[in-house]
Amino acid sequence: MGKSLRIAFMGTPDFAVPALDAIFRSPHKVVCVYSQPPRPKGRGQQVQPSPVHAFAQERGIPVLTPTTLKNKIAQDEFAAHDLDVAVVAAYGLILPPAILSAPRFGCLNIHASLLPRWRGASPIQRAIWEGDKYSGVTIMQMDEGLDTGAMIDHGMIQINDQTTSSSLHDDLAKQGGELILKILDKLAKDGEVKATPQDNAKATYAHLLKKEDGQIDWTQDSAAIDRQIRALNPWPGTWTACGGRRFKILSAAKAKQTTKEEPGTILDRLGHVACGKGTVLKVAKLQPDGKQPMDFISVLNGGYIGDNTQIFGA
Repeated sequence: MGKSLRIAFMGTPDFAVPALDAIFRSPHKVVCVYSQPPRPKGRGQQVQPSPVHAFAQERGIPVLTPTTLKNKIAQDEFAAHDLDVAVVAAYGLILPPAILSAPRFGCLNIHASLLPRWRGASPIQRAIWEGDKYSGVTIMQMDEGLDTGAMIDHGMIQINDQTTSSSLHDDLAKQGGELILKILDKLAKDGEVKATPQDNAKATYAHLLKKEDGQIDWTQDSAAIDRQIRALNPWPGTWTACGGRRFKILSAAKAKQTTKEEPGTILDRLGHVACGKGTVLKVAKLQPDGKQPMDFISVLNGGYIGDNTQIFGA
């Protein structure tokens, strides 16, 4: 490897931590970390630093938490770091042109999809929900668009019937750390990396998820509902109603049996539920409003679903 690079790391959530850790452990110099400002969290609503902020603080890396990078003061401060490159991973602030062009090699983004598929805010969840066979991480040279920059490298991860947003998140976060370090080493050695423009005609967008995305439509087939459950837990979570009570559906699996019952009908005490196209879903774990998560038998034994309310979605 050539010289050590001077790097600003810009990220906020857990997803970004493995990349920061990989760079911190490398010969490169993390000059500073930019992260979203500390915010109230949890039941006590105590103000807490972001995961990236906390990681950097524990290791003595200077942390900056501006609410915007659009003013001249913030831009001058950023330029004063004399950076070779900035690495961005789920930061959450728009980078204006003055920020993008300040480092010698610009800003590199770690994005959790195989671009140009699933640009936007929720690529991990959308890949599972839509039934993609593969997801991955793309490292791109940032420009002013939303995840539109030229692609430098990517890694792929297979999605199967057991993949959840949590498991895919962790796999992609680890992959992102490995990929970005490889690219930084090449940049330090060669002074450049090749980038390929995205095909905008193939672009799809993973829009920000909303709570209403979690409502289960039992007229969908069991495969689609299973993907929705695996994609949207823990947030925004998937849910259904029964007898005036709401239930979070935490885990389920497609069943081999078929049925002619109305979608949403609870077929037995084991948690088999009729879905669209005659398919069946076996609900394994659910949570009545205000209660702890439990298995299906416990929900029935606890009287949370009465004898006359055996239809989900009613």
